[in-house]
Amino acid sequence: MPLTANDAPESQSRRIAIVGAGIAGLTAARTLAQAGLEVAVFEQDAAPGGRLAGLDSPVGSFDTGAQYFTVRDARFKQALEATGAPCRPWSANAVRVLDALGRVVEASLPGLEPHWVALPRMDAVAAHWAAPLGDALHLGTTVSQLEDDTLQPGRWQLRTTGDADDHAVHAGFDAVLLAVPAGVARGLLQSAAPALAAPLAPVRIAPCWSLHIAFAQASQPGLPHLGPQWNCARSTHHRVAWLARESSKPGRGRIERWTVQASAEWSAEHINDDAARVQAKLLRAFAEITGIRVEPSFAQARLWTEAKTEKPLGRSHLWNAASGIGIAGDWCIGHRVEDAFVSGLELALAVI
Repeated sequence: MPLTANDAPESQSRRIAIVGAGIAGLTAARTLAQAGLEVAVFEQDAAPGGRLAGLDSPVGSFDTGAQYFTVRDARFKQALEATGAPCRPWSANAVRVLDALGRVVEASLPGLEPHWVALPRMDAVAAHWAAPLGDALHLGTTVSQLEDDTLQPGRWQLRTTGDADDHAVHAGFDAVLLAVPAGVARGLLQSAAPALAAPLAPVRIAPCWSLHIAFAQASQPGLPHLGPQWNCARSTHHRVAWLARESSKPGRGRIERWTVQASAEWSAEHINDDAARVQAKLLRAFAEITGIRVEPSFAQARLWTEAKTEKPLGRSHLWNAASGIGIAGDWCIGHRVEDAFVSGLELALAVI
């Protein structure tokens, strides 16, 4: 269990900067704050969550990153319950494995572990966990450089850029924790602490193009949904690895909506394509797999340059006490949401 402020009086003067407000960064921040340390969290996006991301549209919401999460680690279960995180199980145990033409080649066995989703979107858990941080959370703030503090030797300062292209320096940190994708962490460490970037060199994280589509015309009496009977599936189609009927998730609207995630190989081949070209190709693949050939009323493609870990770091985190630099992220041990939680928690406990 994290320490309380009364248990660690000597830690109260320590200031910790955390770069990244995904699940790893938020878990680290909450754990350190509960231990009495002063934290400041910097997130380049306008909302916390990282790949727990959502999209609102005129036809309803989409989960644009992680589609669900599992709860295998007892500490993750305890954290979700203790904080009252807004989540419910999703009937994704009906997942199918499809061949390239959309034919079912394998069905999941009943009674598998629950697949959980947040309500009303996957980023709701991150928003819930970020709320107690208050002014310690700096959204829309990109950390461009990590460097020695010019006024306080032995400490760190961060150079940042805001949404309005305003520049600032945040100084006086005893430690900096990088809870960001491996590529971002390597970039920040190259000038500040190149030796600490070396262990990250073998890490490989594949990109992913995602397509979000809706069929408003399916929302009419006697037509509960279009296409197949399953709610989600893994596919061996050369373009598509995963499909999910967003409208089947609890707490979502009824308009038929789908998320299509391209395979890692195809995403890498088309990483420089524009969104319109990718959208057209993935729409054709979606039609081939599901048999739904109706023109969608809404479509939007998004590229994640670092999405699914192919070769992890191999340990839950990195912490160099001498320099005060730490690294965490799901990619340290895998690609699951709870991997991010475990990584952020164990880094924070090492710092304490």
